[in-house]
Amino acid sequence: MISDDCKYTQEHEWVKVEDIESGEALIGITDYAQDQLGDIVYLELPQSGAVVKQLDKMGEVESVKAVSDLFSPISGNVIESNTELNDHPELVNEDPFGKGWLIRVTITSVNELEGLMSASGYQSYINGL
Repeated sequence: MISDDCKYTQEHEWVKVEDIESGEALIGITDYAQDQLGDIVYLELPQSGAVVKQLDKMGEVESVKAVSDLFSPISGNVIESNTELNDHPELVNEDPFGKGWLIRVTITSVNELEGLMSASGYQSYINGL
Protein backbone atom coordinates (compact mmCIF):
# COMPACT_ATOMS: atom_id res chain seq x y z
CA MET A 1 0.00 0.00 0.00
CA ILE A 2 1.37 3.36 -1.11
CA SER A 3 -0.61 6.58 -0.75
CA ASP A 4 -0.70 8.76 -3.87
CA ASP A 5 -1.00 12.01 -1.91
CA CYS A 6 2.34 11.64 -0.11
CA LYS A 7 6.00 12.21 -0.94
CA TYR A 8 8.62 9.63 0.09
CA THR A 9 12.24 9.22 1.14
CA GLN A 10 14.67 6.37 0.51
CA GLU A 11 14.60 5.82 4.29
CA HIS A 12 10.89 4.89 3.98
CA GLU A 13 9.30 7.93 5.60
CA TRP A 14 6.41 9.82 4.04
CA VAL A 15 5.11 13.37 4.24
CA LYS A 16 1.58 14.49 3.37
CA VAL A 17 0.87 18.20 3.04
CA GLU A 18 -2.49 18.84 4.66
CA ASP A 19 -2.70 22.59 4.09
CA ILE A 20 -0.35 24.25 1.61
CA GLU A 21 -1.20 27.77 2.87
CA SER A 22 -0.29 27.07 6.50
CA GLY A 23 2.40 24.56 5.54
CA GLU A 24 0.98 21.91 7.86
CA ALA A 25 1.98 18.35 7.05
CA LEU A 26 1.88 14.89 8.58
CA ILE A 27 4.92 12.61 8.69
CA GLY A 28 4.99 8.84 9.12
CA ILE A 29 6.68 5.65 8.01
CA THR A 30 5.60 3.64 5.00
CA ASP A 31 3.73 0.37 4.88
CA TYR A 32 6.92 -1.21 3.49
CA ALA A 33 8.89 0.05 6.51
CA GLN A 34 6.42 -1.19 9.11
CA ASP A 35 6.29 -4.56 7.36
CA GLN A 36 10.09 -4.86 7.41
CA LEU A 37 10.24 -3.84 11.08
CA GLY A 38 7.64 -6.30 12.30
CA ASP A 39 5.55 -5.60 15.39
CA ILE A 40 6.30 -2.09 16.64
CA VAL A 41 6.49 -1.87 20.43
CA TYR A 42 7.82 1.65 21.13
CA LEU A 43 8.42 5.00 19.42
CA GLU A 44 10.56 7.92 20.49
CA LEU A 45 9.22 11.02 18.73
CA PRO A 46 10.05 14.73 18.85
CA GLN A 47 7.70 16.80 20.98
CA SER A 48 5.76 19.93 20.11
CA GLY A 49 8.15 22.84 19.70
CA ALA A 50 11.03 20.74 18.41
CA VAL A 51 12.67 21.54 15.08
CA VAL A 52 13.32 18.78 12.54
CA LYS A 53 15.67 19.07 9.58
CA GLN A 54 15.29 17.26 6.28
CA LEU A 55 16.85 13.78 6.33
CA ASP A 56 18.18 14.26 9.89
CA LYS A 57 17.28 11.85 12.68
CA MET A 58 14.00 12.80 14.36
CA GLY A 59 13.46 9.80 16.62
CA GLU A 60 13.53 6.04 16.93
CA VAL A 61 11.21 3.12 16.37
CA GLU A 62 11.60 -0.11 18.31
CA SER A 63 10.15 -3.35 17.02
CA VAL A 64 10.44 -6.98 18.01
CA LYS A 65 13.25 -7.22 15.41
CA ALA A 66 15.33 -4.06 15.89
CA VAL A 67 15.66 -0.43 16.93
CA SER A 68 15.80 1.87 13.92
CA ASP A 69 16.30 5.60 13.45
CA LEU A 70 13.52 7.75 12.06
CA PHE A 71 14.46 10.52 9.62
CA SER A 72 12.42 13.58 8.79
CA PRO A 73 11.46 13.86 5.12
CA ILE A 74 11.29 17.67 5.38
CA SER A 75 12.43 20.50 7.63
CA GLY A 76 9.86 21.99 9.95
CA ASN A 77 8.60 22.89 13.38
CA VAL A 78 6.83 20.10 15.25
CA ILE A 79 3.35 21.19 16.29
CA GLU A 80 2.14 17.80 17.50
CA SER A 81 3.31 14.25 18.00
CA ASN A 82 0.84 11.37 17.87
CA THR A 83 0.48 10.69 21.60
CA GLU A 84 -1.92 7.82 20.92
CA LEU A 85 1.16 5.84 19.85
CA ASN A 86 2.48 5.95 23.44
CA ASP A 87 -0.16 3.41 24.46
CA HIS A 88 -0.83 1.89 21.03
CA PRO A 89 2.38 1.73 18.94
CA GLU A 90 0.78 -1.08 16.93
CA LEU A 91 -1.28 1.57 15.10
CA VAL A 92 1.80 2.19 12.94
CA ASN A 93 1.61 -1.45 11.80
CA GLU A 94 -2.15 -1.43 11.38
CA ASP A 95 -2.65 1.96 9.67
CA PRO A 96 0.69 3.63 8.73
CA PHE A 97 -0.98 6.31 6.54
CA GLY A 98 -3.88 6.97 8.90
CA LYS A 99 -4.01 6.54 12.67
CA GLY A 100 -0.33 5.54 12.70
CA TRP A 101 1.04 8.96 11.66
CA LEU A 102 4.01 10.09 13.74
CA ILE A 103 4.23 13.89 13.87
CA ARG A 104 2.53 17.01 12.49
CA VAL A 105 4.82 19.85 11.40
CA THR A 106 4.77 23.28 9.87
CA ILE A 107 7.08 23.01 6.86
CA THR A 108 9.84 25.61 6.82
CA SER A 109 10.98 24.99 3.24
CA VAL A 110 8.28 23.83 0.81
CA ASN A 111 10.95 23.55 -1.91
CA GLU A 112 12.32 20.46 -0.13
CA LEU A 113 9.25 18.53 -1.28
CA GLU A 114 10.57 18.66 -4.85
CA GLY A 115 13.51 16.42 -3.90
CA LEU A 116 11.29 13.64 -2.58
CA MET A 117 9.86 10.70 -4.50
CA SER A 118 6.31 10.52 -5.80
CA ALA A 119 4.19 7.45 -5.06
CA SER A 120 5.15 5.86 -8.39
CA GLY A 121 8.83 6.72 -7.84
CA TYR A 122 8.74 5.15 -4.38
CA GLN A 123 7.02 2.03 -5.74
CA SER A 124 9.79 1.67 -8.33
CA TYR A 125 12.38 2.19 -5.59
CA ILE A 126 11.05 -0.56 -3.30
CA ASN A 127 10.53 -2.91 -6.27
CA GLY A 128 14.29 -2.67 -6.79
CA LEU A 129 15.18 -3.59 -3.21
